[in-house]
Amino acid sequence: MKINIALALTLLLLSPLSAQAQVDPREMAIRKLLQSTVMINQMYVDTVNIQRQVEDAITGMLSKLDPHSQYTNAKDTKKMNEPLKGNFDGIGVQFNMLDDTLVVIQPVSKGPSEKAGIVAGDRIVSVNDTSIAGVKMSREDIMSRLRGPKGTKVNLGVVRRGIKGVLNFNIKRDKIPVNSVDAAYMVEPGIGLIRFSNFAATTHAEVLQAIKRLQQQGMQDLIIDLQGNGGGYLGAAAELASEFLPHGEMIVYTKGRGGVSMGDYRSRGNGIFQKGRIIVLVDEYSASASEILAGAIQDHDRGTIIGRRTFGKGLVQRPIDLEDGSMIRLTIARYYTPAGRCIQKPYEKGDSKTYAHDVVDRYNRGELTNADSIHFPDSLRYKTLKKGRTVYGGGGIMPDIFVPLDTTRYTRMHRELNARSYIINANLHFMDKNRKKLAQQYKDFETFRRDFTVPSSLLDHLFADAQKKDSIKARDESELQKTRTDVAFILKGLIARDLWDMSEYYQLIYADDPVVLKALEVLRGVKASPN
Repeated sequence: MKINIALALTLLLLSPLSAQAQVDPREMAIRKLLQSTVMINQMYVDTVNIQRQVEDAITGMLSKLDPHSQYTNAKDTKKMNEPLKGNFDGIGVQFNMLDDTLVVIQPVSKGPSEKAGIVAGDRIVSVNDTSIAGVKMSREDIMSRLRGPKGTKVNLGVVRRGIKGVLNFNIKRDKIPVNSVDAAYMVEPGIGLIRFSNFAATTHAEVLQAIKRLQQQGMQDLIIDLQGNGGGYLGAAAELASEFLPHGEMIVYTKGRGGVSMGDYRSRGNGIFQKGRIIVLVDEYSASASEILAGAIQDHDRGTIIGRRTFGKGLVQRPIDLEDGSMIRLTIARYYTPAGRCIQKPYEKGDSKTYAHDVVDRYNRGELTNADSIHFPDSLRYKTLKKGRTVYGGGGIMPDIFVPLDTTRYTRMHRELNARSYIINANLHFMDKNRKKLAQQYKDFETFRRDFTVPSSLLDHLFADAQKKDSIKARDESELQKTRTDVAFILKGLIARDLWDMSEYYQLIYADDPVVLKALEVLRGVKASPN
C-alpha cells in the first residue's frame, strides 16, 4: 500500500501541467520541490534518511530569510517552549554538578522533592537503580531521567552528609513552575526593584504579585530590570505595559507584508502601578518583548530608560506546529513603538553570520563604552508623545541615560577564574561542607549581609587550585588583591543565593552595579549625567 501511494504521488507530481493553464510560478516551485523529494526517496542509489533531507531543505529555505525565522525539531521545540510555558513535568529541584555528582542547591518550594524530604545539599547518585554519579553522564541525560509525565514515579538514591549509606526516595512527578521573576526587593525605603529573565505565560501574574508585595513594604518608585532579558511572548509584554499606562494608550503595533496592519495593543487603564516613577534598566542583550515594554514607557514619557542600546529584535514570529512535534517560527510582521519607531535593526537576508556578530561589532566600534560612538541619521528621529523629547528608531531602544560598559570592572585573572568555573565550584564545595552551620548561624539575610565575611582560607584554596591546575595567576600584587576582593564579593552573593534565593543574591551583587546606582541617583533627585 505504501508503495502504491508513493507511486501515485510520483505520477501526480511528474504529470505535466496543461500547456494552456496559467501556471503560478509559486505553484511550479512547490511542485519542483516535491518532485525532487519523491525522486530522491524512490530512486537514489543508496538508502536516504528522507526525514533528515526534508529538515535540511526547510532549514535551508529559512536560512535565506531573516535571522529569526527558524525550524526546530520536536526535541528542541519542547526544550525551547518549556521556559515560556511557565512549567514542566519533573521532580522539582535546582541542582548543579560537583565532581560528576548532582548536588541539590534547593528543592522547589512545595514541589514533589521537598514533599518527599529531599533537602539542599543532598547528592542524587542514582535514578531508578541507574547510577548517575561519577559516570561522566551529561547534564541533559541526567535531566531526561529526572523529568517525566506528571503522576509517574521515580526512585532516587540519595547520599546525605552525616548519614551513612544511601537513602531511597520514591517521588511522584508533578508540574514544576518555571519562574520569570529572578528578584524582587526593596533597594532602599520607597524604591523597589524587580528583575525578570523573560516574558513567559506566567510573567504578568508573577510581576503583579511582586509589585503588590513591594507596595505593602512601602514601594513608591519602581526599577524594572530588563538587562539580559531576551524577550518572549508579545502578549506578556503588552499586559505588563498596560499596568503602567493610562487607558487607551498605544503599547505596540505590527505591520505585515506590504505594510498591512496586523493589529495593535492598547492599555486597559486599570493598571496596578499608574502613578509612581519608573526606571527601566536595559543593555545590549535586552531584546524583543523587553524592547516593546521599554519602548512603550519611553514613547509615553512614563519613565526613564537607563543603560545601553538594546539588541534590536523587532520581528514577529508565528509558530507553526508540524505533525511530528517540530515547529517553524516564521516572521510575519514587524513591531513598532507607539511613536512609530521600528525596533528591528538592519539585516541582510541570508547573512545570519554578520547579524550574530552585531553586538561584538558594536563593542569594537566603541558603542558600548561611549555614547558619542552611536550615530543616528535624522531620518530616524522621532518625538515622544507627551513631552516631545527626541528619540531614535533604526533598531533597538536607545536609553535616555547611557551607562557605559565598564571593561575594567574585572581583572584578566578574574575572567579566567570565572571562565574555568573555579568560582562556582569553590562555592559548591564550601556550601557542601558548611550549609548546615551557616543556616544555624545566620537566621535571616540582614544578619548575613552585615556580619558574614568570605573566609580567607576559601580564597587561598581557590587561587592555589587555579594556579596548580591551569597556571592561573596574577601578573602583579595589584591584580591579585583586586581579584581577591571581587571574587569574595561574588562568592558572598552565591552563598546568599544558596541559603535563601535569587533576590538575596541580587541585593548583594547589585550593591555596586553602575546601572542600578545610576537609577538610584535619578530617583533620589540627584542630577543625572547628560551622557
